[in-house]
Amino acid sequence: MTTVTVTLTVTEFCLRTGVSSEELDEIVGLGMIEPRVSQTQEWLFDDHAAVVVHRAVRLRHELEIDWPGIAVALTLLDENARLARENALLRQRLERW
Repeated sequence: MTTVTVTLTVTEFCLRTGVSSEELDEIVGLGMIEPRVSQTQEWLFDDHAAVVVHRAVRLRHELEIDWPGIAVALTLLDENARLARENALLRQRLERW
């Protein structure tokens, strides 16, 4: 099975996600996403980063909070999802006993 990863330049990423380059700098600075390692000076992003930023933009509009607050919200949502998956696995193991 082949995995395909889409790579976007900063300009393409901003157009696709609707964030400005200044907002993208802040989002990267807050650690919400990381650029892919590249040989050039320009950042490149994968399609997963675009998904994360779309989610962040939606939360920003819905909750009307700043980017640092969105970073915390995304961290908490991801942790909640991880714990839910872990609990489901534990329940399955308990059912087998």
